[in-house]
Amino acid sequence: MKCINKLTDEDFGLDIVPFDNPRHRFGARGIVFNQDNKIAILNKTLKNEYKLVGGGIEEDEDPTKAFKREVLEEAGCIVEIDDCLGTFEELKSHDNFKQTSYVYVAHVIKDTKEFHFTQKEIDEGAKLLWLNIEDAMKLIKDSEDKLIASKYENVYHTKFIVRRDYEILRYYINHCK
Repeated sequence: MKCINKLTDEDFGLDIVPFDNPRHRFGARGIVFNQDNKIAILNKTLKNEYKLVGGGIEEDEDPTKAFKREVLEEAGCIVEIDDCLGTFEELKSHDNFKQTSYVYVAHVIKDTKEFHFTQKEIDEGAKLLWLNIEDAMKLIKDSEDKLIASKYENVYHTKFIVRRDYEILRYYINHCK
């Protein structure tokens, strides 16, 4: 599968430190369109974070099923996947952590209007927004320098998240739209 992009510490002006048996997590995330052609954005208000919906793949879970599960939990929507854009790699050497995300484009086929946020998401003030893609990109990009740490994640980790999702949207606009 094609890697559409990779982020490293150098992308944030940091030196790369050697990895030492890093933890490797796999995720599934992407761009979800509703009937009004707006995309789902998860806003964690207490961190000033804006991100695409998605999350970790559970053990032995298929990436497409993980993505659909995450969208149902975070956006309350049942979706049909239109495309897999590829993978996105995050190499966070200061956390000794690597993440590979499968990136999807999907559209809503049913909005249940029921959210199943994790306790972490609730504690961080999670709420769902539906925005046009350009407004979403601006919010995500502008939040990068205004992020606030939570008891779960430091700003270093969250900067990778928002930059990753900005780059996913930029890739989509430049290659798929």
